Amino acid sequence: MPTEPLHDLRHHGDAEVRDDGGALVDLAVNVRADTPPAWLRERVAASLAGLAAYPDGRAARAAVAARHGLPVERVLLTAGAAEAFVLLARALKVSRPVVVHPQFTEPEAALRDAGHTVDRVLLRASDGFRLDPAAVPEDADLVMIGNPTNPTSVLHPAASVARLARPGRTLVVDEAFMDAVPGEREALAGRTDVPGLVVLRSLTKTWGLAGLRIGYVLAAPETVALLERAQPLWPVSTPALAAAEACVSPAALAEAEEAAREIAASRAFLLAGLRDFAPSGVRVVEPAEAPFVLVRVPDAAGVRRRLRTLGYAARRGDTFPGLDADWLRLAVRDRETTEGFLRALGRVLDA
Repeated sequence: MPTEPLHDLRHHGDAEVRDDGGALVDLAVNVRADTPPAWLRERVAASLAGLAAYPDGRAARAAVAARHGLPVERVLLTAGAAEAFVLLARALKVSRPVVVHPQFTEPEAALRDAGHTVDRVLLRASDGFRLDPAAVPEDADLVMIGNPTNPTSVLHPAASVARLARPGRTLVVDEAFMDAVPGEREALAGRTDVPGLVVLRSLTKTWGLAGLRIGYVLAAPETVALLERAQPLWPVSTPALAAAEACVSPAALAEAEEAAREIAASRAFLLAGLRDFAPSGVRVVEPAEAPFVLVRVPDAAGVRRRLRTLGYAARRGDTFPGLDADWLRLAVRDRETTEGFLRALGRVLDA
């Protein structure tokens, strides 16, 4: 039976650091710290001289296509990956959409807002939130899954995700955090042999462009054309187009790869520290592969509130279908920030 929405699907990490949370150390939002870099700010600033003209996305679209070895007809630029979920929900004619949870909640919210009845496949903590392709109903004609998945930080094998593909089914894979995985292991972006595959990418996380809104869709030309017809005119601004072109350049890709390796080292340090709290009932979902980790903590809501009094904002987990109030998501930060957070968590747990 279809699952009714019992979670606040429109709650996101930025809510934790608004208003009185603005002074907190931000472990709730998954945008890489200290971004955008200076060279990217300069590229975006230089584009402002052209604001009198309507945006022309041809160069950025070609750059994204070249980055993935695809023809431009397989690329659609969007105002962040979130716009792509809305386009898919409005443009696709489907009868049984399925969302694999826990994952980013905007795909389901967009589908429901477009009038769809949504089924959920809930991955289990006891299985490490690993994907079982057989759990997805055979008659689902739209399947949405994240990889690596927000908030679990699980990186599903590409072969397992590809097993979800069927003739007559659209398979949407949200790879918003894939560029934070060293070598982009298990990526499906660029694949043209998987039927019905739609891959979404975001440039806001790694490059600190959440306020600019830029992402893209990789799909079959007919799907791209369908989504493009559902877009408003000039949906991506000139500064966002400049950022897209810059962020897929060879130099930027090399920088992103180095950042991914730094994130992996910082994540290992965070995980080691969290494991020390196992006697207090703290449990970490591992292996973690994204720039955030998911932890189960007794009285997580109370822990989150007390952490705020010590200056740290963590993302509540109970707005994600499949999770309850004992879960928190923590963004990976540099070693110094993590050390301070672990000391604060220790004080909270001891209290």
